[in-house]
Amino acid sequence: MNTATLSALAEPHRLKMVELLRYGPLTVGEIADRLQVRQPQVSKHLKVLNEARIVEVQPVANRRIYRLRPEPLQELDEWIASFRNLWEERFNRLDEYLQEIQSPDQQKTP
Repeated sequence: MNTATLSALAEPHRLKMVELLRYGPLTVGEIADRLQVRQPQVSKHLKVLNEARIVEVQPVANRRIYRLRPEPLQELDEWIASFRNLWEERFNRLDEYLQEIQSPDQQKTP
């Protein structure tokens, strides 16, 4: 897993930008308007996301259109899945243990 992805997404404004872009490509101005953030700030954040390869940019005339790249997010999902599997196994073992200690033949009568 690329730590640049986590580092880039750790900043709240960049995470909000990624959330906006999941619905489709947007220009810098559209992102700025929707997040109510100044355009220069949006451009700086998009530069970080581009360097982390989370977004890609396509120049069209005098505008820049940003869209998400799926690969870094898929890598992140796979990394998170490894933890999910680990915890699911632990919860399953805990559930089995709790059922075992609550079964009628395990309860002691005074």
